[in-house]
Amino acid sequence: MSNNFFMSFKKLIPGLSLSIAVAICGKLLALLLPKLGAATLAILLGILLGNTFFKQPSLADGTKFSESRLLEYSVVLLGLTVTFQTIGQMGVKGLIFILLLMTIVIVGAYLLGRKLGFNEKMALMMAGGNAVCGSSAIGAIAPAIEADDNQKGQIITLVNLLGTVMMLTLPFLGIHLFGNALFAKSALLGGTLQSVGQVVAGASLVDAETVKFSMLFKITRIIFLVVVVFVFEQKVRRDQLVTTKNAKKKFPIPWYVLGFLLACIVNSFLPLPSFFNQGAHFISSWFETIALAAIGLRLDFRKFLKEGPRFLIYGLSVGTLQTIAAVVLIFLLHI
Repeated sequence: MSNNFFMSFKKLIPGLSLSIAVAICGKLLALLLPKLGAATLAILLGILLGNTFFKQPSLADGTKFSESRLLEYSVVLLGLTVTFQTIGQMGVKGLIFILLLMTIVIVGAYLLGRKLGFNEKMALMMAGGNAVCGSSAIGAIAPAIEADDNQKGQIITLVNLLGTVMMLTLPFLGIHLFGNALFAKSALLGGTLQSVGQVVAGASLVDAETVKFSMLFKITRIIFLVVVVFVFEQKVRRDQLVTTKNAKKKFPIPWYVLGFLLACIVNSFLPLPSFFNQGAHFISSWFETIALAAIGLRLDFRKFLKEGPRFLIYGLSVGTLQTIAAVVLIFLLHI
């Protein structure tokens, strides 16, 4: 047993080491380009290196482990950074805003994806990634709906690229539309930007207070990750008419999503030392960056470019829908 374990681990080392190295480079580059962020830089660097110098088959096991497992561990640790009490600080209007916006984005992104010819699983990953929390949401959704690794990589890349564009434009749109209205600007950024890093980076282009309140909206979206994953999984099962014994026995919520929920409950109702939260955030951020580096390394960019026009139209359409819906809801709800 131990020999098998060490042999399996040995196979992981080349790809895992490369993924870590690319993630470190992404983190270092983020010091020079903070507006882009380590996650986006890691996946872009991974795509560049994976499609030029690092195509060796020996890297596959390690990059696959980094892409799947580390992203799942990141989801669990994310639970230690959020609490249910956060919702109370936003108020009823803030909660209604998030629920309505998430619903519009999920339904809209799914229908747009199907209209553009994307399969159901890709459309669901795009919907969940934009509605909830980017790569972490897609990492939770993909195994639950049994999505193909290549498709997952393509959607994660699209969501991160879209998020980067929105991160650099929405802060200025928020200032133009809402002026000094702190809560409105925070709702726009925290309710639309895909990843936590993008919310922090985008809001920091405004001011520190906007960062704080934007995170309230963002965290509320993350809390609903469990619900989104469960609903998506049940939808795919119904559509595929899964009736096998294994499917019936399978627990409806993946272990890492359940872990996220339990961690969130613990963090909400037990007085954990601050280093738990800080440590979880630090490790989760690193795991996500390494996973994104691996996804970039595994992504065959030629296949991605082959679908180029469709992907570009899809990304821009979902981003436009998300932004317009957020602005309209902010005005209608008087946030």
